[in-house]
Amino acid sequence: MDIRVQKTFEALFALEDIREMLRQSLPGSAGPADMDGFNGQIRQIRSIIDDLEAGTGVPEISRIGDTLGIRSREEEYINIQPIQAAGRLSPEARKALIAYGDGYSTCDSCRKPFRLDKISKPPIADFHQELAAFLNMDTARVVPGARRGFQAVTSSLVKPGDPVLVSSLAHYTEFLAVEAAGGVVKEVPLNENNIITADAVAEKIEDVMGQTGKTPALIMIDHFDYQLANEHDVEGIGKVAHQYDIPFLYNGAYTVGVMPVDGKRIGADFVVGSGHKSMASPAPSGVLATTDEWADTVFRTTQMKGDLTGRKFGIKEVEMLGCTLMGSTLMAMIASFPAVKERTWKWEDEVRKSNFLIDKLLEIEGSAVLSEYPRKHALSKVDTTGSFDVVAGSHKRRGFFFSDELSKKGIVGEFAGATRAWKLSTYGLSWDKVRYLADSLQEIAEKYEIKVNSNYP
Repeated sequence: MDIRVQKTFEALFALEDIREMLRQSLPGSAGPADMDGFNGQIRQIRSIIDDLEAGTGVPEISRIGDTLGIRSREEEYINIQPIQAAGRLSPEARKALIAYGDGYSTCDSCRKPFRLDKISKPPIADFHQELAAFLNMDTARVVPGARRGFQAVTSSLVKPGDPVLVSSLAHYTEFLAVEAAGGVVKEVPLNENNIITADAVAEKIEDVMGQTGKTPALIMIDHFDYQLANEHDVEGIGKVAHQYDIPFLYNGAYTVGVMPVDGKRIGADFVVGSGHKSMASPAPSGVLATTDEWADTVFRTTQMKGDLTGRKFGIKEVEMLGCTLMGSTLMAMIASFPAVKERTWKWEDEVRKSNFLIDKLLEIEGSAVLSEYPRKHALSKVDTTGSFDVVAGSHKRRGFFFSDELSKKGIVGEFAGATRAWKLSTYGLSWDKVRYLADSLQEIAEKYEIKVNSNYP
């Protein structure tokens, strides 16, 4: 580990040890009971800071407790892992984790009606309203990941045996959400460009109605799918859904938090987003938003009553199991939100970075892009079967040679050992890092005598 990264972590950990001493002190006391230990800890921090400033010293800590290593991926490397790129925490979110890490920290000032979205201090109620406005929907809730948003909708709308339309590139969690509700998945086919069109959705609705005699209970389609990150015609699909009077769930796991999303313009009845994938938030976190038409359905409150005690909890929402994100997960999500809103307006620049990198990759002879091209997203699936995989065929490390070479250049996140089809994301990287990444790929190619055509295409 780079010594400055190492010393930064050591300083943070040493400050946490001081914090624990303060926690153990009596309220109003002049200082910790063990002032010698307290002062000794401060001297240690000064020594660490000196090493940090000079870039010298030796590692003093390698683990957290006895089992956890120090994760320094984001400090030491360029991380191109698609599911992590837009989930990197903002500095504000990391500070929120420090301040609100204790279990039910969000509940310090919880008052009646004892529900998460009603808490005013910290401003959780306001955050829910801001989320809805951000997505141009009427009501929003935070949930433990996009998958729990899917589940809340399917459990509210789908009855056993009901058909539900999903994309042929749908995420497995959409399947599970339908299955948990007792529904039956019906996949909409892709066109020749691996895109879900409005016409294909309309045809599938007619097919399903003809085969089952039932109108689909729900349509769930990704704006950008997780396999190829191709853009699907969600606005056209929203219009088709309304023509057949079928509720439409817009899966924004790879859009909410990275690009502008206008739920009502799209025609969505439900918008689902992923906090830890696309909103600079810790896992598990996400958002579910809906219109006034469906709010009372998906956010229904419990009507059940205890047979012995007569107890009832009418304010609690069934699909939310009362409250969802508590503590530091939610606080970090709130802390990142201003930066998340701001970055969505820079989406076009993120797409330009993506296309720059793909163009440079395509200059490497034998390489191809499997996603639609030019790119419309920062995530891409590429095929290097004709380039890096040729080297893997005779290299003693097989496909892991490529991971080794990338790691030497400070790049991580590609699927280890993959040299055929693999995914990467440039989201959130500076132009300097994107150019470095492009140069690195070409340098690795040249090292192994793979031709690089700088005049491509």
